[in-house]
Amino acid sequence: MSVPHPPKVETFDITGLTNTDPKGHLRRVDRWDEHDGMLYMARPADHPRFGYLESWLIPGLDLRVNRFHFRDGEGGRFPGQDLYVDIAQVDPGETQWHTTDLYVDLVTYADDRWELLDLEELGDALTAHYIDVPTAARALEASQRLVTGMLDSGGVDSWLRSRGYVLSWAPSAELAPVGADQPPA
Repeated sequence: MSVPHPPKVETFDITGLTNTDPKGHLRRVDRWDEHDGMLYMARPADHPRFGYLESWLIPGLDLRVNRFHFRDGEGGRFPGQDLYVDIAQVDPGETQWHTTDLYVDLVTYADDRWELLDLEELGDALTAHYIDVPTAARALEASQRLVTGMLDSGGVDSWLRSRGYVLSWAPSAELAPVGADQPPA
């Protein structure tokens, strides 16, 4: 059993070029790209294990697809990690998008392995009344759709392409220093 916690909420301020993370830290964003009903974000990260983050927010599928640019020798919690997919409610807006994390995550690896994580967090949040039954059902439906699509299509990217969502990623990124402040530019 995990320790129940409220859902993590983030704000993506397109005009302000900032991302407010779940802890309330304001992060400078290098690039936004909005097309096909999705929002792409690329930003520095001062995390000890990774120095850059790219994310695609996909409201139609309740997904946030992430690629972390790890520091040399750091594979994060998951060595060989390729994509980290959050099941999330994504609320688009004119100048700001918001996400509410729905606890469940899927991690893919360079060697075609994958794993679904944090189903217990979803159950614990439901039991603790941080979310209601329809929200838990929404998270499970999005998780099942993702896993089934991924297995049927041979991967997350190929499944998303088959649904009309074409993701692109930076070939490389300049990693932010560990502990560097990231005030808006």
